[in-house]
Amino acid sequence: MSKLKLNITVSLDGYVAGPDQSTEHPLGVGGEQLHEWLLPLKAFRESHGADGGEVNASTPFAEDILAGSGATIMGRNMFGGGPGPWGNDSWNGWWGDDPPFHHPVFVLTHHPREPLEMNGGTTFHFVTDGIESALEQARAAAGEQGVSLGGGASAAQQYLAAGLLDELVVSLVPVLLRRGARLFDNLGHAPLKLEQVEAVGAPGVTHIRYVPRAS
Repeated sequence: MSKLKLNITVSLDGYVAGPDQSTEHPLGVGGEQLHEWLLPLKAFRESHGADGGEVNASTPFAEDILAGSGATIMGRNMFGGGPGPWGNDSWNGWWGDDPPFHHPVFVLTHHPREPLEMNGGTTFHFVTDGIESALEQARAAAGEQGVSLGGGASAAQQYLAAGLLDELVVSLVPVLLRRGARLFDNLGHAPLKLEQVEAVGAPGVTHIRYVPRAS
């Protein structure tokens, strides 16, 4: 069975996005700082059709985020377009006509919508019947490859609370956002114990790999 892995960047005070997320500030005010470690990398630039870039200790983690899975799950907020029903001029995501996923993406939402086929092999499927259904569909689409959980905070929290994650990679950056969306909020009383299995320091970030363990 395909493993479900979350790769997510977190500020030193635990936020995955800043306050006041909007189409103008998809990561919230100040949230763009979270990904400054990723943007200069050759792996990131190549995935967006650009040349050049750096290779450092973050490269394997970037490659895993960008090309390590056969399907992705994400929340409505990560896909964007605002809350509520989809309008006639429907939002097609933040990534332009050729999103960097190049595989099926399953978007958690309360509002039905027909699949959205993009260039480069990405098709967005809109799942209205819960996180377990999205995972089942993503595993079927991924085949022998893994499934990536793309975020944002609410989607990550739901899968954490349900005990459905197989691996969690936190990329910790030394910035303080002070407000916004925190990764480990809203988990209720779900038992959650993480075992650290790897830690790698790189320019501007520390990557920490965890696997959930029974409490």
